[in-house]
Amino acid sequence: MATAFKRASGILLPIFSLPGGAGIGGMGRQAYQFIDFLKAAGQTYWQMLPLCPTGFGDSPYQSPSTFAGNPYFIDLEQLTEQGFLTPEGHSALPWGEDPSTVDYGLLYRGRRQVFERLFRRFAAAIPGDFASFCAESADWLEDYALFMAIKDALGGIALAQWPPALRRREAAALSEWAERCGDGVLYHKMLQYFFYKQWFALKKYANSQGIQIIGDLPIYVSADSADVWAAPQQFHLNKDLCPIEVAGCPPDAFTADGQLWGNPIYDWDALRQTDYAWWKKRMALSLRIYDIIRIDHFRGFDSYYCIPFGAENARNGVWRKGPGMELFQSLQETLGDLPIIAEDLGFLTESVRALLAESGFPGMKILQFAFDGEGGNEYLPHRYRPNSVCYTGTHDNDTLRGWLAHATPRERQRALTYLQGERTEELPRKMVLAALASVCDTCILPLQDVLGLGSEARINIPSTLGQNWQWRATALPDPRIAADLRYYTNLYERL
Repeated sequence: MATAFKRASGILLPIFSLPGGAGIGGMGRQAYQFIDFLKAAGQTYWQMLPLCPTGFGDSPYQSPSTFAGNPYFIDLEQLTEQGFLTPEGHSALPWGEDPSTVDYGLLYRGRRQVFERLFRRFAAAIPGDFASFCAESADWLEDYALFMAIKDALGGIALAQWPPALRRREAAALSEWAERCGDGVLYHKMLQYFFYKQWFALKKYANSQGIQIIGDLPIYVSADSADVWAAPQQFHLNKDLCPIEVAGCPPDAFTADGQLWGNPIYDWDALRQTDYAWWKKRMALSLRIYDIIRIDHFRGFDSYYCIPFGAENARNGVWRKGPGMELFQSLQETLGDLPIIAEDLGFLTESVRALLAESGFPGMKILQFAFDGEGGNEYLPHRYRPNSVCYTGTHDNDTLRGWLAHATPRERQRALTYLQGERTEELPRKMVLAALASVCDTCILPLQDVLGLGSEARINIPSTLGQNWQWRATALPDPRIAADLRYYTNLYERL
């Protein structure tokens, strides 16, 4: 069922964290140069976060669509070279004063101005391959484009606040709004056309250079999404399309109130009756977009935590049984062997471990977690197994330098003793090398740890809002860093 992974390594870097002058990283020159860096450094993988549009809190895990691409990643320079924009149409717009941070407020206003100019030129001379793109993508694009066009027309309000007839997709309401929002529908189809045209060109270049793309697939979708609006029968919703229960995690040693994500819960019985058709459609597109897929919150397929809708925190939830291997067997029957990495972090029951073992998917080992508690910690490298992916940290962790600054004296000493270090400031470097040296078939290093950056470069702090998903590199790594990384990649036989 699972695809076998060779011994290799790669870098974790979200698209939005690439450098560049347009307010956010994108699919332009810097992305191609980063691929060149990966090749020079002897890497095999570029892992990134979800490519979908961001939603609440600017999070790619709260997207208005699991199928659409983020229009902010569209490279404006390419559009200018192709004659769809003029330099004056975007070069003078303010994108923020700090090149190391994404200013989503400025981005929202500025990109809209640019895209409206783009749309005028596009509508006057629609490219010849646009119709074929729309036809190939119709099973998700039609609903998404209409959803976004209606959302724009209603001032951006959430699906739960839409007029009831429209929310319930009554035929008369759908027909009225489709006619009213015709230009808006074409506008959002245009954005997806340019996104996917640029994305597949970028992926083709990466693959030609021997670089494979590891994508990220959130297990859940947003309540305010085209996915819920188009297929409400797949979720536990009431007649007004409001969730009955929402997803999250129970309280643990890190969060006394647990994590309240707010995503609607799947109706797995309804999905089973369709032989998981929606999941097959979702996975099929993901396998076109990426070479390998990291599935977020893998344990939710074994059992998932449900919190009553409207609860203030995640304390009073219940566990329910997920689809288990039945889902993955159905996916394999249709799609073949599945190149999946299972995000199996957090509290794991024996049934979750059994599901992971039966699937054959590699799980994740986070080196930052290795030095708290006493002996027997499963994240200590000598306890790893080959069919695993070793990370120094993920997008939800601090950087290694940040971890070191906030670690307890006991954690620092345990790490020094284990890694045979003499000074605590050596630890970030030693942890990078320990990850590369580990027995895990795959090693993924966040770029921040390769560069030795501190907490200012952290991507996300779970259960917080306002400062996440913003960090950007101000420049790509220089050749000396590529040479150093290549040396150790070769030393530990990952080249």
